[in-house]
Amino acid sequence: MYQSFPIAETFGIQAPPKMTVEGFADANHPKIPAKRDYVFRKEPLRDVLAFLNVPNGDGLYITGPTGAGKTSLITQVAARLNWPVHAVTCHGRLELNDLLGQFTLVNGSMQFVHGPLAQAVRDGHLLILNEIDLMDPSELAGLNDIVEGQPLVIPQNGGEVIRPHPKFRLIATGNSAGSGDRNGLYQGVLRQNLAFMDRFRILEIGYPEPELEDTVLAKTVPAMPAVIREKMIRVANEIRKLFVGGDAGAGMLSVTMSTRGLIRWASLTVAFKGAPNALEYALDRALALRAEPEERLAIHRIAADVFGQDWQST
Repeated sequence: MYQSFPIAETFGIQAPPKMTVEGFADANHPKIPAKRDYVFRKEPLRDVLAFLNVPNGDGLYITGPTGAGKTSLITQVAARLNWPVHAVTCHGRLELNDLLGQFTLVNGSMQFVHGPLAQAVRDGHLLILNEIDLMDPSELAGLNDIVEGQPLVIPQNGGEVIRPHPKFRLIATGNSAGSGDRNGLYQGVLRQNLAFMDRFRILEIGYPEPELEDTVLAKTVPAMPAVIREKMIRVANEIRKLFVGGDAGAGMLSVTMSTRGLIRWASLTVAFKGAPNALEYALDRALALRAEPEERLAIHRIAADVFGQDWQST
């Protein structure tokens, strides 16, 4: 059974009271993602809801830098609409058959167990293919027909035919937009087949605006003073600029600070409040110790410049 959800109340954004989106009435399905505190950005949310409402034979491809919140956007929308999700992280050895299913020993006999694609198509769930640009383009070509709404045929199971549920949606995420990794930031990213990419509408997501991240930090780490939060966000954005780079080429850093990493830094700063320099100590454990020594030094210099006297006294 379906249910209409008021957009303003459901997602905490400004919208006309009568504007609704359709989801599922059953809130107890085990595949519904866990709901957590989340601040939605209006523009990306608008695109996702439009796709969920009327896909018009498209898939949805969400691209953006690592840690920008591509997957969490979808899962938190699904959590509020009671929409079950099957999420798969792609890699170079993943095959279409892994998504369809396989014969498995069940109670002493071999039975065909449907994979995430077959289940989502059959039951009207969301299928999220994360890091899809790591998967072999020749394998992904097998999804062309199902994206357009054609029946799913499973040769391994005697030619079983599954007609797509009207609520089935296919969503992909990737650090590239299907044209390969131009800056050399992401190992293993492959250029995707043009015919496959033509079946998707594209949504590009960047890192959140400082005001939004400040709201998130204030909610998740309320003990952190506002002036320190503001400087942490400035440091995060400087790190991101050096990671992403620009038209001239790749960035200078091989690591970046996601919103998740920013929250980790703030939380650890509060936890290690008694350390000689809690900000530096927490920053190392939240991010910098993953970087090369030269990069770690650059990250520390960024933080010292932004925080000034607070860098040694906090």
